Amino acid sequence: MIRTATLSPQAIFSSLADNSRLRLLAGSANFPLAHEVARYLGMDLSPMVRKRFADGELYIQIQESIRGCDVYLLQPTCHPVNDHLMELLIMIDACRRASARQITAVIPYYGYARADRKTAGRESISAKLVANLLTQAGASRILAMDLHSAQIQGYFDIPMDHVYGSPVIIDYLARKQLSDIVVVSPDVGGVARARAFAKKLNDAPLAIIDKRRQAHNVAEVMNVIGDVAGKTAVLVDDMIDTAGTITEGARILRKNGAHQVYACATHAVFSPPATERLSTGVFEEVIVTNTIPVPEDKRFDQLTVLSIANTLGEAIWRIHEDSSVSSMFR
Repeated sequence: MIRTATLSPQAIFSSLADNSRLRLLAGSANFPLAHEVARYLGMDLSPMVRKRFADGELYIQIQESIRGCDVYLLQPTCHPVNDHLMELLIMIDACRRASARQITAVIPYYGYARADRKTAGRESISAKLVANLLTQAGASRILAMDLHSAQIQGYFDIPMDHVYGSPVIIDYLARKQLSDIVVVSPDVGGVARARAFAKKLNDAPLAIIDKRRQAHNVAEVMNVIGDVAGKTAVLVDDMIDTAGTITEGARILRKNGAHQVYACATHAVFSPPATERLSTGVFEEVIVTNTIPVPEDKRFDQLTVLSIANTLGEAIWRIHEDSSVSSMFR
């Protein structure tokens, strides 16, 4: 769970409002989250002009001096991924040319993270390419949440802080006081994530779904390793994209006797036909965070969206104050 400092960020920043070198800028990918983070820090977003030329090229101009400042740029690289990534790169370049002292790219959702290794010949490792682009653009530091694989941290030659959305989800589940919980990993690759989640959820037992992927965004569920009969199954993953994997997982959990099935993920990518699959009634509840904005047309009755603004705000404050970020989760 997140530890709080002796003095709240709000109290500190209200007393240092005029002298603080911290600046928070928001890309267009998730304005609501950026405003929540700014509110947690007790400050306003720095003004910025953003427009497109007739040919689609993006123009960005920062509307106040950031010379010598520590600038934090909040921008998840979610759909449309290429547009939001390019916008972030231009924001970084603008801050570098405006003589910012330090530029931290705050990336709640890191796009291209699934292309983190070569699985066949002649493939690109796009997660590493994006890391190179961010570094070459002028980023001094990266703050990211729930990367698809931990190895991506090693792709950066600049400092990186990795924070987690699971404490927010675990707190929410704890308040629901569910009984006979079993935490389920939707595949073997997510076992470490599910195990850590289960440990924090009162050392709940763990189950694993064995599946084989036959193509991108297509999964065939084979069987369940572990006892789920009569239990409340909590499926845990870092993201929900087309929802094929997690929905098939829920169905096989039901077939194996699970009493209820909950889906938990930090990143609500929700590519079609995710909404249709998730709203079929196979889940008691689908719990995600707001690292990616979820528009009204992608919402459904079983969906719960939790805010991770306080987590990001606390991490930003600790980085700015040269305090430990990892201790937030101990």
